[in-house]
Parts: sequence; C-alpha cells; structure tokens
Amino acid sequence: MRHHESVQQAFDNTIATLGKPIQVLVNNAGLGIAGLLEDMSLDDWHTMFETNVNGIFYCTRLVVLGMKEMGEGHIINISSIAGTTGVAQMSGYCGTKHAVRGISHSLYKEVRDYGVKVTCIYPGSVNTSFFDNIDTVTVSDNMMRPQDIASTILHALESHPNYHQVDIEVRPLMPKGRKQK
Repeated sequence: MRHHESVQQAFDNTIATLGKPIQVLVNNAGLGIAGLLEDMSLDDWHTMFETNVNGIFYCTRLVVLGMKEMGEGHIINISSIAGTTGVAQMSGYCGTKHAVRGISHSLYKEVRDYGVKVTCIYPGSVNTSFFDNIDTVTVSDNMMRPQDIASTILHALESHPNYHQVDIEVRPLMPKGRKQK
C-alpha cells in the first residue's frame, strides 16, 4: 500500500476483473513502530507515514471519481484509538493515525453530496500480530478479535444509503480481564 505503483497495478487489475468501478474500499494497512521521538530513525518514521497515510491517499484517489460518477460508494479507513489521543513512545504511529482521522473527516465532506460515504473506525487493542515488535504490550484474549472489527465494517457497509456513520470507536470491554469483587 505504500508504493503507488503497486497500488495502481492492483487497481487496474481489479477494474479489469470487475469490469466496473469499485464500490467499497477498506483502507486497513497499517503499522506501528514504538520508540521515543528523539530515538526514532528516519527510515522507521517514513515507513509509518508512507504506509499509514500515503497508502490511504494512493488507494482512495483511484476510487473516488468512479464512486462519485456512480452516485454511491463507501470508503472505510481503519485508524486507531491512537488517532484520538497520544500514547507514550508511539508518537509516530499516533501522528499517522491522527492524519487518517483528518483525511477521513475532510474527504467525507467532499464526497457526501455525491452519495459516497467515508467512515473512520478507531479500534482499541486487537489480538493480531501488530504488537509483535512492541515490548510494552502483551497480546491477550482480553483484546478484541479481528472478526469483531470485520463485523463493525460489515455493519457500516450494510447501513441504509442515507445513514452515515462518520466515526466508530470500538474497544475491548474488559482489556485487563474481569475484576473480582
């Protein structure tokens, strides 16, 4: 997603296969690299922004015109709770996810009058490999499941054409497990 040539090729192949414009785009690629801002390498910083921010631009710009011409479409951007707040040692990641939020809010105002929806989802911790290289977080069964996020996406996609969920925040109910009395 961070290489526009690859995105263009995937888009062209998809259009050739479908034979019509794309109606749904889910921008879900993302990565986070932990560390203090002053210790962050330029390569790590650029990798996060190229993937989490530029990737959304590369994909979205290709589908918007077709959606506007069809008078319908739905773009779903997966941000993070980190896109609504700061997290120590995750300034680069938080910055990218704040950018996703800003892009989503601006884009929905640009395309809504054409019948195109833009929804931004802000998941809390999800039990995936995202945390494999982040020493401050231990993956557990108390995190949300990937299928929980998938069901949230489906719910947004299945909504009435004139019903638009702009922001959806989802979190695990008991992130540290059930408390005992």
